[in-house]
Amino acid sequence: MTVTQPAEVTAPAPTPKGRDRYFDFLRAVALFRVILYHLMGWAWLPVVFPSMGVMFALAGNLMARSLGKRPALEVVRGRLRRLLPPLWLLGAVGVSGMLLAGWGPDAEGRPGWWWLHLAYWILPLSDPPYGDPLPGIQGLIADGWALDLGVPLWYIRAYLWFVLLSPFLLRALRAAPWPTILSPLALAAALEFGAVSVPFWRLEAGIGDFATFGACWLLGMAHQEGVLRRLPRYVVPSLAPAVAGFALWYALGDGIREGHDLDDMPFAQSLWSFAAVLLLLHLSPSWSEWPRPLRRFDRLVTLLNARAVTIYLWHNVCIDVVEGAWDRLWGVPWLEENVPGLLNSPWPQLPAVWLLTALCVVCFGWMEDLAAKRRPRLWPDGHTGTHRA
Repeated sequence: MTVTQPAEVTAPAPTPKGRDRYFDFLRAVALFRVILYHLMGWAWLPVVFPSMGVMFALAGNLMARSLGKRPALEVVRGRLRRLLPPLWLLGAVGVSGMLLAGWGPDAEGRPGWWWLHLAYWILPLSDPPYGDPLPGIQGLIADGWALDLGVPLWYIRAYLWFVLLSPFLLRALRAAPWPTILSPLALAAALEFGAVSVPFWRLEAGIGDFATFGACWLLGMAHQEGVLRRLPRYVVPSLAPAVAGFALWYALGDGIREGHDLDDMPFAQSLWSFAAVLLLLHLSPSWSEWPRPLRRFDRLVTLLNARAVTIYLWHNVCIDVVEGAWDRLWGVPWLEENVPGLLNSPWPQLPAVWLLTALCVVCFGWMEDLAAKRRPRLWPDGHTGTHRA
């Protein structure tokens, strides 16, 4: 039974100085939406909340704030130090599993290039390789697990390049704010309508990421630099819905549906994410502490922010494990005959996915603390005095 505490003792837990809890809340919602989308596959979820655009915008904001305080080389080195060790840990587990499952140089037919491409698991300037056709383990993990492990790493690659380019982007933003912010959208349009073509797929992937989400990263930087505050208050509420409406109209014309959504429509994605991020940053209330209705979520949001990289990297593997175990229930005759709808539903799998993701946080999340030069913690939810590793 829940006991309501008196008002004078319901203050939120102390938060690190300078943290914006509104941004923490957006990052937590973005992570939850990513996991829900990867499990459910609903095409409308990226429309309701464009998680990747929001995450890039928040990262751009943080990057601009850091660049305003410390030398660029120190900031870039610090960001890479926080980003790469969790990826290395995933690679140590994932690549070892793929090798044990039979993945090797013959998989691509070019052994020399295969070994060279493995270096992208160390510094992901391009997509790290993975064993696409590898089968699962019956009753333990579903088929396609290697694909699901490797595909989301595009975000790590894009994040890395945005970090490396941020000192130059910030200079351009300060010199010409709106031409700089809008340039990725212009590039997205040029790619969409064939005015620009990129023949090499690795280069195309990087340029496509910048075109799709560069404006979001730059909006985050612009928010930190005060560019958005200099706009008249009516501009964003007037402009953002118009851009979003055009993006949705374009996506509907491209036949948005399950299996073919905004992730497959870079131009529509760029416009929709830009509009949503612009509006969210315009509304930004900059919470130094939680509004009363959200105080109950303080520890959960703190945990999600402290382990954002771990959760993103491991959640797809957790989904595959849960789906592999769930498929075994079809071998129970009573369930197959009486509740086939339950077996076909992904909803019962969602709590199991979160529980397994929580286990990954405990098992692998400490790497984020080591990368940040903090004492390792098993469960960093802001509750002081506990959960030390």
